[in-house]
Amino acid sequence: MTPARSATIKDVAAAAGVGIATVSRVFSGTGSVSAATRERVLAAARELDYRPSALGRGLKLRRSGGIGLIVPDVTDPFCADLVAGVLACARTLGEHVIVDAAHGDPAREAEIVDRLVEQRVDGVIAVPAGEDADWRAAARVCSSVVFADRVLPRLPEIPAVLADDAGGVRSLVEYLVGLGHRRIGFLGAAPPGAPSGAASTGRDGPPGASWGVRERAFRDTLAQLRVPLEEDLIVAARSAGDAAYAAAAGLLQRRADVTAVLAAGHLLGEAAVLVARGLDLRVPADVSIAMVDDVAWAELCDPPLTAVARPARDIGYRACELLLRDRARRGRGGPVLLPTELVVRGSCGPLRTARAPGRGTARHA
Repeated sequence: MTPARSATIKDVAAAAGVGIATVSRVFSGTGSVSAATRERVLAAARELDYRPSALGRGLKLRRSGGIGLIVPDVTDPFCADLVAGVLACARTLGEHVIVDAAHGDPAREAEIVDRLVEQRVDGVIAVPAGEDADWRAAARVCSSVVFADRVLPRLPEIPAVLADDAGGVRSLVEYLVGLGHRRIGFLGAAPPGAPSGAASTGRDGPPGASWGVRERAFRDTLAQLRVPLEEDLIVAARSAGDAAYAAAAGLLQRRADVTAVLAAGHLLGEAAVLVARGLDLRVPADVSIAMVDDVAWAELCDPPLTAVARPARDIGYRACELLLRDRARRGRGGPVLLPTELVVRGSCGPLRTARAPGRGTARHA
């Protein structure tokens, strides 16, 4: 039995009553085509089950098609959801995605960008870690670049999709203060090159860096609520296992009067939970714990952890949409800001009396 012949661009042109060049302009996205003609061509293509050749289109345009996606770590729960959002949108729009992880290393990120540029992708979505100059050069070569979850403040011309981190931290601080807490420790992600575990200097870096936005929101909300700010309750920590644990332990052992801890990310939140357990602190009787990022394990803690849910999947989907479909809206009115949600669980409680004697010191085997 002879297999059915695949529809060609000539078949689509004949069915739509237009020339081959018009069909080519519709599928390449280049040139001017009226809305009515575009819809007629697309309807004919659907009827004939026509699939344009990505390889042929790439050779003509000198591009391979598809988009590049750079994240810090594909195993991180937030990044995994962001990747899922990008893939879902790209699939809907008929694009493929090349995913790579920079692990927070600007040099590695620059290598990935160079490779994607060499492959002539149509655009790049990135959670950036690198230098402004690297991304400025990439934006000149690639047809488009969109940042997701973070921005580089000196590159306002590159569009971005962000979570409302300031609003999320503000709601969490208001909740803790409403429970009566006044001595609230803040575990914030250390800026690049800063030592982990050190008290913050209050100079939290350029606007737009996510770790800076969260600390500023913490400070500003306490000021608005007229709660005195003690600088040594704000600790900068690298979001890595040992460093995060050491920072949380240093805070809770140095300040036995801390009644609540707000962690600026889920790795720091995990460290705070483990340290509290190691110091025999009851949650929330001795210390309340809450964090930014509502990852899956937060609900499985005992007690379940109060968290700010950030829309990772929506950030990825919207970034992809902005890259591929909403070119005319890029850069207008600043970054796209998506709302966060405070998820209240059992890890936070009303202010109680001071810790029981013996609690808050390391247990020895």
